[in-house]
Amino acid sequence: MWICVHTRTRTTTGQRTVADTSHRPENRYGNRPTMKDVAARAGVGLKTVSRVVNGEPGVTPDTERRVQESIDALGFRRNDSARVLRKGRTASIGLVLEDLADPFYGPLNRAVEEVARAHGALLINGSSAEDPEREQELVLALCARRVDGLIVIPAGDDHRYLEPEIKAGVATVFVDRPAGRIDADVILSDSFGGARSGAAHLIAHGHRRIGFVGDQPRIHTAIERLRGYRTAMADAGLAIHDDWVALGTTAPDRVRDAVAGMLAGPEPVTAILTGNNRVTVTAVRVLAAYHRPVALVGFDDIELADLLEPGVTVIAQDAATLGRTAAERLFQRLDGAADAPSRVVLPTRLIARGSGEIPPSAER
Repeated sequence: MWICVHTRTRTTTGQRTVADTSHRPENRYGNRPTMKDVAARAGVGLKTVSRVVNGEPGVTPDTERRVQESIDALGFRRNDSARVLRKGRTASIGLVLEDLADPFYGPLNRAVEEVARAHGALLINGSSAEDPEREQELVLALCARRVDGLIVIPAGDDHRYLEPEIKAGVATVFVDRPAGRIDADVILSDSFGGARSGAAHLIAHGHRRIGFVGDQPRIHTAIERLRGYRTAMADAGLAIHDDWVALGTTAPDRVRDAVAGMLAGPEPVTAILTGNNRVTVTAVRVLAAYHRPVALVGFDDIELADLLEPGVTVIAQDAATLGRTAAERLFQRLDGAADAPSRVVLPTRLIARGSGEIPPSAER
């Protein structure tokens, strides 16, 4: 904590009192240098500095060198606020993810960033934490900062709050899940088809009692993957017991209890299909301690899945392609594309590594 004590001394000139400021703290960060500071140091006019800063013609090489030396010496950085007001564009886009720490979103985020960079735009991102209110707060905060466009992985199911922003010109593309109650561009993975192929893969390896552990039922991808599982079971003429399906949060304790419950009782499941990468990781831990082999297919690939014993069979999404496709669509909108909102569904692929090929235990 800084404590500043001011002392006063009498001068010999009249009755004037002068404050001793020798102990006054200086501003730690100082003031940003301005174009006026650059002009004064370089000995040129303000318009000349403006031309150099903005890459405009009309400045001699020697003058440009002096101005640039002053810019470097002062650490001057152009303030883009005025340019934003003139052009109506900020050269920035926003990306709202579920969780920046989730490994699935790393490649997606990077792909969006690379496309933005190729278009000379800055990417600003944040996490909704699967909270619809936080999503809305974050999206509107980005709009208030005048981003040109948005890519949103929705947490909520009602996006009418975005209608005024879209009408005002904020291009918006949804990815991984569709928007709720508005018509907008969306880029998806084939959650239904992927889960259906995963369940069919287990059935093809002899399993008849297959459990499904998924995410929260309000999430589009969770419902689509559950639908794919149910369809595969119905296609094979297999019944599904109520206790073979568990939807909820991805919290390890919840998933652990769900998996343990499916493995208990007189007719436990012999195989499990998990609905996303976080559920899969917990399921792997539970099954590693189980006394009998249980087949496992996980939706989303996970790190080190090929190094486990057995390797984890997964339904892989291409997160980078999701992000790149969404970003390219966004910049098409920003460049003036006015066609109807589109829905793009990208394929998934099943990667067999061993866990999904374990046959039902002969003891059951």
